[in-house]
Amino acid sequence: MQHLRLAAAAAVLLVVCAAGGVRAQTFTSVEAEARTFHLGAFELSAIRDNALKYKTATVFGRDTDPAEVAKVLAAHGASTDGIALDVDALVVRTPGHVALLDTGLGVRFHGVLIASLAKAGVSPDQITDVFLTHSHLDHVGGLLDGHGHSAFPNAAIRMSANEWAYMRSQGGAKAMAAAIAPQVKAFEPGQPVIPGITPIASYGHTPGHVVYEVSSGDQTLVDIGDTAHSVVVSLAKPDWPNAFDGDKPTAARARRAELAHLADEHLLIFAPHFPFPGVGRVERAGDGFVFKPEVPAK
Repeated sequence: MQHLRLAAAAAVLLVVCAAGGVRAQTFTSVEAEARTFHLGAFELSAIRDNALKYKTATVFGRDTDPAEVAKVLAAHGASTDGIALDVDALVVRTPGHVALLDTGLGVRFHGVLIASLAKAGVSPDQITDVFLTHSHLDHVGGLLDGHGHSAFPNAAIRMSANEWAYMRSQGGAKAMAAAIAPQVKAFEPGQPVIPGITPIASYGHTPGHVVYEVSSGDQTLVDIGDTAHSVVVSLAKPDWPNAFDGDKPTAARARRAELAHLADEHLLIFAPHFPFPGVGRVERAGDGFVFKPEVPAK
C-alpha cells in the first residue's frame, strides 16, 4: 500500500508543481537514449527520460496575448499549436563520484531514465550523488522506483536547504520527502559540494532553485535546471511570466540575469527541457537570447 500512497502523492505533486498548466499537459513517449561527451577530465552523459506537450502556449507567457506568443514561435520556425518540452537529466562522472543531476518524471509517468542510464553504462546502484535543481515532480519523480522505494539506494540526495524545507512543506510532496529523507544532505549554495560541482542560487522558480556549475580544469558547463523551459519563448522573452514560477517577478529577474551571464561568458549549458541532448550555448539576440546546440567531442 505504501507504493500506492506514494503514487497518489506524486500525482498530487504534479498538480501542485504545474498549477495553471497541468490540464493542458500531455505526456509523449520517448525511446531511451544517452549522449556521452567529455568536459575536461570528466565524462558527461545527457540522459532522456520523457517529453511533455503543452497545448496552451501561454503557459510560458502567462497573461500574454496568445497571438503574441504565436508570433514569437512562428518567428523562430516553431509550431504555434503548443509547446513541446523534453524532460532529461545529466550524468557527471568525476574521480570517486557518479553524479546524477535531476531524475526526470520517473516510472509512474512512463519515464525511461533507468533504461537511458543503462545506455550510458550506468546502473542505479552506481550513482553516488543525486543533485536536484529543485523539487518539482519532473525533476524528482525518478527518485523512487515503481514500488515507492529509493531508485538510487547508494546515493546522497543533495538539494539546497531552502528547497528541502520547501519540499517538506508541500502537501503533495510529503510522502516522497519522507521516503528520501534518510538520504538527503542539504547544502547552502555557493561552494563546491563535491569537487567539480558547485550549486549557484537562482531562486524564484522555487524558493531553493539552483543551477549547477560543473567544472574540470578550464572547462565549465552549467546545468540551468528550470531557468528556461521553452527553447524559444523562455529565451526570446525571458521577462514574460511563467505559469510554473512560484515567485514570478523574482524568477524573471533570475532568468534574465542567468541567461545574460551564460551568453556573455560563452558558457556551455545543459538545459533539461530543451530538445535532446540539450547541450549548447546561449547567445544574445536583440533584447532576448537564442540557443545554439553544441555537443563537445566524445
